[in-house]
Amino acid sequence: MRLTFGRCLFDSGTREVSRDGQPVAISPKAFQLLEILIDRRPNAVSKERLHETVWPKTFVTDANLPNLVAELRRALGESASEGGFIRTIRGFGYAFSGRVEPEPGKEAPSRANVVFKLVWADREIVLQDGENILGREDDAAAWIDVHSVSRRHARIVVSGDSAVLEDLGSKNGTFLKGEAVTRPTDLSDGDRLRIGTVEMMVRRYVGGVSTQSALSQ
Repeated sequence: MRLTFGRCLFDSGTREVSRDGQPVAISPKAFQLLEILIDRRPNAVSKERLHETVWPKTFVTDANLPNLVAELRRALGESASEGGFIRTIRGFGYAFSGRVEPEPGKEAPSRANVVFKLVWADREIVLQDGENILGREDDAAAWIDVHSVSRRHARIVVSGDSAVLEDLGSKNGTFLKGEAVTRPTDLSDGDRLRIGTVEMMVRRYVGGVSTQSALSQ
């Protein structure tokens, strides 16, 4: 996903940010913070949620988050005093403020009636374009109220006719075809997932027809 805002370009695929056409130095955690704020825009994200997501199961001082925000603002060429895309909500957290658009000429391809679903026992969960959170939080796309599953356990990002799975620092891990997911990984029709102890299957339909002709059950 390549998005533009102001003079900046955000590329979730290459995990890069550029300004005025030139890559900028940005740490992985600062990139993750920007990604979270863009995903949640225009809503504000609490400091507690950001700590939980960026530093899962890790104790950090209260100064870590403001320092990360300052790094991100420097990368985007802005400052807190002048305002910009990263807005501070005093006593609560931060939000992304501003217009975000697909890179000109790089709009997401037509889905050609592509639909992704997660099959879990007797449930079928339709995944929407963009971010789909899997976990125990109330607004998760796939709400999994199982003790082994973290509140924000994993996510599947649907873009055009593709879907990418990513673990979100979960306690019990995310597994694809028996292998631990340690980086964003493409999904295919028939892939089997394990979220904590919960087994699921990915289905991909084009025009209402599964793209896998024969799927073992």
